Amino acid sequence: MSSTLRLIVFDLDGTLVDSRRDIAESANAVLVACGAHPLDPHAVGRMVGDGAAALVARAFTAAGVQPPPDALDRFLAVYDTRLITHTRPYEGIPGVLSELGTRASLAVLTNKPLGATRRILDGLDLARYFPTDAVVGGDGPFPRKPDPAGLQHLSARVGVSAAETLLVGDSAIDWRTARNAATKVCLVRYGFGFEGFAVGESKCEDCVVVDTPDGLLRL
Repeated sequence: MSSTLRLIVFDLDGTLVDSRRDIAESANAVLVACGAHPLDPHAVGRMVGDGAAALVARAFTAAGVQPPPDALDRFLAVYDTRLITHTRPYEGIPGVLSELGTRASLAVLTNKPLGATRRILDGLDLARYFPTDAVVGGDGPFPRKPDPAGLQHLSARVGVSAAETLLVGDSAIDWRTARNAATKVCLVRYGFGFEGFAVGESKCEDCVVVDTPDGLLRL
């Protein structure tokens, strides 16, 4: 990357933390309660990225069951009880954040609701790497990713240009967000959202991809 990076913005699920099991088990609990068979956790992981409403809709479609009117509320209620039951930072993430924090400002941009995001960051001792106003959730004043508004707000917050901003994520949603905001982008191959993203396609010619969290230190 040719210019200096002054701001690094991280996605949460599949980038900083491996939350697939807790999300999948919560979705499956609702499906089973509605008479459906549970889905493979890897399949549920590929549904994550556009917010909880989209995840629930996709899960019920995949299960072949009509969702009840309160399906989203039921999922959120179940998931709220198990945000960090199995969810953990990916190996090496705390050390990577500690090192990167000496080089650039750090922020989080996620489509997960802000309250749940803060509880995960606090519960896993990751909140200390991100100023309170540098964490943007999917239920705040900005539209969800891939709309660029949240990312542009985080850049403006610290007075840096798009060219000095890097978005790190694991999915096509993150790639489109960075492209819409004209920032740099790095995709992490270890994230569960990456499974649905074909890096070999021409649309990803501008992607930088790392295989492990410590690969971020070599950008």
